[in-house]
Amino acid sequence: MVDKVRLGIIGCGGIVVSHLKGIIRNPDITLEAFCDVNVERARAVAREYSGEEAAVFDKAETMFRETRLDAVYICVPPFAHGAEFEAAERGLPFFVEKPVNVNLSQARQIASAVAKKGLLTSVGYMNRYRKGIQRARALLKEDTPILLLGGWIGRTPRVATAAPIFSWWVEKAKSGGQFHEQVTHSVDLARFLCGEVAEVHAFPAKGFNKGVAPNYNIEDASVVNLKFANGAIGNLWASCSSNGGGGGISLSIYAGGTTALFTGWEHSLRLLREGMEPEEIPGEQNIFEIEDNAFIDAVRLRDSSRILCPYSDGLKTLEVTLAANESMSTGKPIKVPPK
Repeated sequence: MVDKVRLGIIGCGGIVVSHLKGIIRNPDITLEAFCDVNVERARAVAREYSGEEAAVFDKAETMFRETRLDAVYICVPPFAHGAEFEAAERGLPFFVEKPVNVNLSQARQIASAVAKKGLLTSVGYMNRYRKGIQRARALLKEDTPILLLGGWIGRTPRVATAAPIFSWWVEKAKSGGQFHEQVTHSVDLARFLCGEVAEVHAFPAKGFNKGVAPNYNIEDASVVNLKFANGAIGNLWASCSSNGGGGGISLSIYAGGTTALFTGWEHSLRLLREGMEPEEIPGEQNIFEIEDNAFIDAVRLRDSSRILCPYSDGLKTLEVTLAANESMSTGKPIKVPPK
């Protein structure tokens, strides 16, 4: 058992701040190092969350070489992966944000390196840790889902005035598009609650958003039909072009005697069961902290059972979203996993 888990942070953008707000409350960690291609950003985040104690780097390989770590957080954009290889080579458990990559070949190579080392890993599909999700999953194991509907409806990204994420988020080669980068959460829950996806057929809408940015080339909206291995079906949607309001996040699952209705970023659950009173389970606001504590405890106690989404499972969600992208491009149904 490790007394204090010495953490290194790779990628110091907005998502890692969401993690650090809870991580710093965990008495079982020390923040040893921060790394970002923008070293001033790394320095600012290090100063805010670890005072002057942590080392700061602009290259992950230097951080690995010059610090003693027990685990690493890799919170980089989908196109910027690769540090996982060094972590695996050194036998360092790592937490990686979703989606785990935009390049399927590289992701499979990382998965192979992780498996070869028997490495403890965790992927940032935090919704798996929610009480409402766990409650629905237990019921849906006995009452097989038949139909799934859901998605993310949002506004047009305004790159000039919005968060820095949109500088790469609007570029297909870097983010993979909204379905791959954002609705991946819904895809992961579809797999977690309903079983593996066997085939997808996706349809994109483009050319409606105007004047977003010179590099804007993602879909304005998309719909993705899912065929599950057990015969169930689903439809997930994405939109980053709906500026009138009334959108948001939703996921609805219909089984023979069970209906699970999830709403909002927090995935609050309204559970309807045949012949029973409705059940309400609010979504946790501190879900990043819950997810992070599970990873830290897993590292400290060397207990991988605490992890609900290891890298190998995150790869399967990646295979679905990249199959959807291939379908959008070709106009054809694509088997999962794609070649």
